[in-house]
Amino acid sequence: MAELRKIVAAAAFFASYVAAAPVKRNQISFLQKTGEDAAIFKLGDISYLANTAYPTVTAGLTGQRDFAGVGATLPITVISTNVSTVSNQTLEIILESYASSDDVYTTDFLESVYIASTAGTASIDASALSYLTGIDVKHTLVPAGTRMASSYGQSTATIASGNLTALLPGPYLAIFTAGSVSFAPVYRLYEDTYRDFLYGAYSSGDGTASFTPLDRSLPSFGYPAIPVPSRLYYLNDPRPFAGFRVAIKDLYDMKGLVTTGGSQAWAYISKPANSTAPSIQRILELGGILVGKFKLAQFASGANPWDWQDEHYPFNPRGDGWLTCSASSSGGGCSIAAYEWLDFAIGSDTGSSMRRTAAVSGTFGNRPSQGMITLEGVIPLGGATDTAGVFSRDPYKWSYFAKHWYAPSLHQSSNLTGLSALTVPDTDGFPKTILYPTDYLPLNNSAAEPILDALIANMSSLFGMTVKRFNFTATVESATDPAVANITALNNGPIGIIDSYTQWEVIAKPLITAWAKLFDGRFPPIDSARREGWQTYNETANSLSAYNNALMQKNAAVQWYETHLQYSTAESCSESVMLYDIGTGGLPSYREEDLNNSPNASFLAEKPPGAAITGASICPSYGCADFTVPIGQVPYYSQVTFHTEMVPVTINMVVKRGCDFVLFNMIEKLADAGVLKTVKTGKTAF
Repeated sequence: MAELRKIVAAAAFFASYVAAAPVKRNQISFLQKTGEDAAIFKLGDISYLANTAYPTVTAGLTGQRDFAGVGATLPITVISTNVSTVSNQTLEIILESYASSDDVYTTDFLESVYIASTAGTASIDASALSYLTGIDVKHTLVPAGTRMASSYGQSTATIASGNLTALLPGPYLAIFTAGSVSFAPVYRLYEDTYRDFLYGAYSSGDGTASFTPLDRSLPSFGYPAIPVPSRLYYLNDPRPFAGFRVAIKDLYDMKGLVTTGGSQAWAYISKPANSTAPSIQRILELGGILVGKFKLAQFASGANPWDWQDEHYPFNPRGDGWLTCSASSSGGGCSIAAYEWLDFAIGSDTGSSMRRTAAVSGTFGNRPSQGMITLEGVIPLGGATDTAGVFSRDPYKWSYFAKHWYAPSLHQSSNLTGLSALTVPDTDGFPKTILYPTDYLPLNNSAAEPILDALIANMSSLFGMTVKRFNFTATVESATDPAVANITALNNGPIGIIDSYTQWEVIAKPLITAWAKLFDGRFPPIDSARREGWQTYNETANSLSAYNNALMQKNAAVQWYETHLQYSTAESCSESVMLYDIGTGGLPSYREEDLNNSPNASFLAEKPPGAAITGASICPSYGCADFTVPIGQVPYYSQVTFHTEMVPVTINMVVKRGCDFVLFNMIEKLADAGVLKTVKTGKTAF
């Protein structure tokens, strides 16, 4: 009798699905094959790439009945569960979670399914198969040993061989041959409508740990196509960065890709990298996904938007869409501001590149303490002033990423930095003083000043801090050591040598020499930001001995700074946090040169009256940690849309070298209190 009730219930359940409205599913439409034998296809309005050249798994099939024919290629969803009996409820819960947690998977991948359980011998009951029939799943695959109820006419097959543990949950493209099926991982192709990327890239999947560039664009203006894998592939991955999508500045080597430095000439003489830069390899080891290379000012120069030649300057989504992205790491900050599907971007900062880009894009970005992470496998600018930073929209995720990424094992040696070995405590030894440099503050736009005042008040209240107003330039110039006191000479002399010597030796001289040999003595075609400096470079004045002497002069300045200005105490890693603005103080700065001549706009990198150097130059000189933090936004009248738009307001927080993690902890506390918030993508940050 009990068995009869089960049969009646199953029949009723099946009947309910038969009576339901038919499922409308987009059919697959193949567009083209890439040069690397990957397939590009569409499901509805969404474009995908499948790495059919190197599928995740190729498995043998047995028990095939009414299945897809040989040569058939179908969208398929791999469903993974830990229950021993798979029911309709099991599948419904899983598929709902897939749809809500991933932007690559859609129900169009339910043309076919592969169901596997980690619970030893599993069974799929009648309700599960009825549910699949009800949502119009046409083909079901299961691993060998799985017990199945009647499939009500649905085609089924059993996978009898293959490394099935490598088959992660999520969407795939299934390719059927005689007696076997291959599962090719799929990537959603997002349009880079703001043109912040040079190109997209994906893991080659050939076992060499190399990457494949995607040389395809999408309509209507030929936007780069950025391949993004399913987050479902990383559901059960315990690594800290599992599933994080990361864009990389095209200074960093990725195996298999040519590192261009933003120069067509350099790309012409260069071969694909034979290894991935250790700093980027660290991201991969932690589970991160590299989705492509973003644009940069050529050779990490400070070129203005109107001086770019080899690349079309990236677009900033904020405000009227015509604002600057700043310079060297421009594509990184603006892509984080633009795209919800992108989690982080890795840039570099020698003179300002991370920090100014974060300021104009209204994102979080850091110049870490000098020496925080190796820059091996990275096109250099200043060997002892280059740093690597990360852009993010979320203060918690930003802190989380940085604390895992900046591993002590990857710190740079003192031989390279010319400074003491780096120690980075992770404590709540917060600063006691807010340094307010009167030569760099208040903000340019009076409408933005209340936002900064509120931040200072909140910091003072939360951490029991006092505010000390002082003149930074006058303080340094009062130093007893003349070499330290002459801040202008330090910045133009030793720092200038450091910022040019390494790039000249590693990049400029080899490129100039190679180009002359290839093209009858000609100088390479490069952007104006580097042309004059390279053409007139004085190797005698910028010799190795001059470079080493510059390192010693910088070290003396750092030691003075860490004794007299920002120093450690028994209670605080950095007794003070200094605030200043690296951006425009709440004024728009445009990508179009003439628009910045408006009284209500601003050029970047302007030195405040009375200051010896720009605020951006402080930490490159003294090795300190400098973080750009978005704190609000203010309106401006656009000279492009002739409409009121919003521009981000940011502030920079500076602490003593080595106190990065303490500052991140402080930022998390400010976020806990609602003082700092996650920024949005698009026109407005908040």
